[in-house]
Amino acid sequence: MAVTVLCWGMSWVVMKSLAPLIGPFDLVAARYAVAFVVLFACLLAARQPLNFPPFWLTVGIALFQTTLFQCLAQYALVTGGAGHVVMLAYTMPFWAVLFAWLLLGERPTRRHVLAFALAASGLLAVLEPWNGVGSLTSSLLAVAGGVCWGLGTVLSKMLFQRHRVNVLTVTAWQMLLGAVLTLPLVVLWPQQPVHWGSTLYLGLLYMGVIASALGWVLWMFVVRRVSATMAGMSSLAVPIFAVALAWLLLDERPDRFELIGIALIVAGLVAVSTTRPGGAKRNTA
Repeated sequence: MAVTVLCWGMSWVVMKSLAPLIGPFDLVAARYAVAFVVLFACLLAARQPLNFPPFWLTVGIALFQTTLFQCLAQYALVTGGAGHVVMLAYTMPFWAVLFAWLLLGERPTRRHVLAFALAASGLLAVLEPWNGVGSLTSSLLAVAGGVCWGLGTVLSKMLFQRHRVNVLTVTAWQMLLGAVLTLPLVVLWPQQPVHWGSTLYLGLLYMGVIASALGWVLWMFVVRRVSATMAGMSSLAVPIFAVALAWLLLDERPDRFELIGIALIVAGLVAVSTTRPGGAKRNTA
C-alpha cells in the first residue's frame, strides 16, 4: 500500500500537468491501453492464466471502479485543481461503507453516522457553492468519481470473497475493459486536440505503467488481503500526499475553506476507517 500511495499521489499531479496536452477521455483510454499491454506481457512471461474472471462482477468493477471513476476525476481536473479534486475523489471509503450496507448487509454504526456528518460538512466547505458554478461542477464530478470508486471497491471485495481469481489476470482485464468502455466518450465527446511531444509521452508512460498497471495490481492485492475498511483507511494517505505535491509543484495553495473542509473530510474518513470490523452486523439471510 505504501508503494501505491507513492504511485497514485504523484499521478494526480501528472494528470493535472497533462490536462492542457490531451483530452480527459483520450488520456484515460490511452493509459489503460498501455497498462493492458504491459500486464498482458507480464501474464505471458509468467505463464499466468488468461481466462476471463466471473463476468458480471468483472464488468461491474470495470464500469464503476476503472472507467467511471477515472473519467469523472480526469474531467474534473480540466477546470479544478489537483489537490481540490483528489480530496473529493478520495471520499471513496465513506461511500464504500454505504454500499457495503446496501449490498453486503453491513449496518453502519454510531461512529459511521458521526463520520457521515463530518464528511458532509467537509464536502460543503470544499465545494464552496457560493463561489460560482464552475468550481462546483468540477467538485461534483470529483465526488461522483468517489461514489463510483466506493461501489467498485465493494464489488471487488465481493469478487474476491466469492471466487478464487488471479489478481494479475483480473487487473489486466480491468485495464482492457476500461480502455474499451471509454472509447464511446473518446468518439462522441468533443475534446481538445492532442499535443504530442516528450512531455505527453513521458506522462503517458507514467500513467500507463506506474499509476495504472502497477498501482491497480497493488490495490487489488490490498483489497483481496484486507477488509474494504482497512483498504480505505490506507488509501487516505494518497490525497494528503497529492495535496502536498500539488502545493509544492503546481503552486495550488488551499484556501481557508478548503483547509477546513479537508480537515473535516479526513476526520470523517478516519472515523469510518477505524471502526472495528465486528461493529457492523452482517446479514447472512
